[in-house]
Amino acid sequence: MIHRLRSRISAGLLLMALSCPGPGIAAQDRVLVFAAASTREAVEAVLEVGHREQGIDAVASFASSAALARQIESGAPADLYLSANIAWMDHVEAAGLIDPGSRQDLIGNGLVLIAPLGRSPLAAAKLLAAESPILDWLSGGRLAIGEPNSVPAGIYARQALNSLGLWKTVEDHLAPSGDVRAALALVERDAVPLGIVYRSDAHASRRVEVVAEVPRANHAPIRYPIALTREGAGSPQAISLMDLFLSPEGQAHFTSHGFVAVD
Repeated sequence: MIHRLRSRISAGLLLMALSCPGPGIAAQDRVLVFAAASTREAVEAVLEVGHREQGIDAVASFASSAALARQIESGAPADLYLSANIAWMDHVEAAGLIDPGSRQDLIGNGLVLIAPLGRSPLAAAKLLAAESPILDWLSGGRLAIGEPNSVPAGIYARQALNSLGLWKTVEDHLAPSGDVRAALALVERDAVPLGIVYRSDAHASRRVEVVAEVPRANHAPIRYPIALTREGAGSPQAISLMDLFLSPEGQAHFTSHGFVAVD
């Protein structure tokens, strides 16, 4: 309930900002990007380049891919949608809300097990093994992940834990969050001893350390599809921004923030 309220408030504030553009800027010329929470730093870097080099006026709204998809369904005026997994992009496409010809896989990612900085467990190498001592390390605490039924990072984490034979062990010891950055924040604050987040999230934080890489074979490929919405398909600025995201320069901003090229 709190997360849904925050999403509505954020959407409302964003719409207010869009309705009150700065001097000389028409609201209809501003490109609105809906992007998965894990892409914040890379997306902001691309938007800065677009503004500096092409004069593209754009603003981004960051949340879980699920929350953003539902906002688009509810009529939010997004021009570009960048999802952290294929399923939520499929969902929006099935509703006829994107330009299907524009859809492409932008970038990939991986999962990592993290701990607060300086608190990495001595048995780190075994935490994702079949005979894992993960509950011993949690010691009554919880494992932070994205909400495993809707948040992409949580969905991938559940797949991995199932594949590793650990899901039943940790299922009752989770701290599920509304998006992956909220899971990261729990570990950063030392509120939980361990978390599973994207590789790029760990890269973005100076307050956590990577305990172990989650083998990619243990979860579905993590791909971030991007597409123009129906409204964005008619905006020259949105199309130019889409091209920038897909360009080598745009891709480089993502890989420099811990993302990986799509296989």
